[in-house]
Amino acid sequence: MGQAECEEIPLRSSGTHEGLTNVSDHAAAAHAEHHAPIDWPNDAHYGKASVGKLGMWIFLLSDALSFAGLLLAYGILRGGATVWHHAADPVHHLPAEPELGIAFTAGLTFLLICSSVTMVLAYAAVVENKRKQAMLFLGLTALGGILFLCGQAKEYTGLYEEGLRFGASHYATTFYCITSFHGFHVFSGTTYLIVMLIRVSMGKYDGGNYNHIEICGLFWHFVDLIWILVFTFVYLIPASPPGG
Repeated sequence: MGQAECEEIPLRSSGTHEGLTNVSDHAAAAHAEHHAPIDWPNDAHYGKASVGKLGMWIFLLSDALSFAGLLLAYGILRGGATVWHHAADPVHHLPAEPELGIAFTAGLTFLLICSSVTMVLAYAAVVENKRKQAMLFLGLTALGGILFLCGQAKEYTGLYEEGLRFGASHYATTFYCITSFHGFHVFSGTTYLIVMLIRVSMGKYDGGNYNHIEICGLFWHFVDLIWILVFTFVYLIPASPPGG
């Protein structure tokens, strides 16, 4: 019995070694598959769009309806108001509501448009498997979002000090509601970009697996497009002068 047991030991050890080898091979194959581009089946309605991309499009559609509701409410309130831009109220010691700074906000708009360009360049760099370039352009895109938020905070501070109070008028309330809702999207998108930047630096998207970067780009381009609409409706359409 002792000799038989001794003869069985190498056999068990050999089987264990082969099992570990198979596990290692499967892990290596899974790692390679993780980094390789995913070939999605060609659907008759959606083409080769990934599940994540379809999910993002559905989310953006629903989000667009949210912005549409806000802008529609803005249009209804503004169109039905006899006075939109209020003059000073000496009885309640309230100053005239300040005008929005179009020049400063136009600069922020240009900044967001530039960040869309860097997002396109980041996506192209990932497709071409250029990690350092992808990190650079993702970082510049995130920086554009951060600078936009800083500019918006500066704008809010200045307008509040000049007398634009939330809840004091439809002019003030709609401005803060619409722009802050968009600002939350910029904050979310910037956080999203930073996460993607970290993942790119870890080599998660080497080898052409760029689907996540493309999805992130969809969200960021949507945020930029919505801001152009907000800037046009809220800032560029002239208001009647205070008391007019």
